[in-house]
Amino acid sequence: MQITVPDELVPRLQLHQHQLTQILKLGLRELEAKPSGYFNGLSDVLEFLANLPTAEEILNLRPSPQLQAQLEQLLEKQRIQDLNNEEEIAWQQYEYIEHLVRKAKLNAMRRQQNVE
Repeated sequence: MQITVPDELVPRLQLHQHQLTQILKLGLRELEAKPSGYFNGLSDVLEFLANLPTAEEILNLRPSPQLQAQLEQLLEKQRIQDLNNEEEIAWQQYEYIEHLVRKAKLNAMRRQQNVE
């Protein structure tokens, strides 16, 4: 298969040549994710927060079943053996997403308490 890439992306992709497969996988995963009250990755969380959701919407935000399954697989593998580099990077990304969501939920709880 041959893929044509827009000229403006070529220099950026050249910097990440060794990660092209991972870039495509992550991009496809994000593209195929269904928008809802779930999040699948960092871009979903940022897009959700950029829409200035209500405190209730933030508190109802949950990981997608797909993401939950991926997290459980990584946790199970981590209990048994070390994660490979790709898995470790994914785990760090998930931890960062969780951090953002927890901060957003804490702020949402504070907003709700101030309203009541």
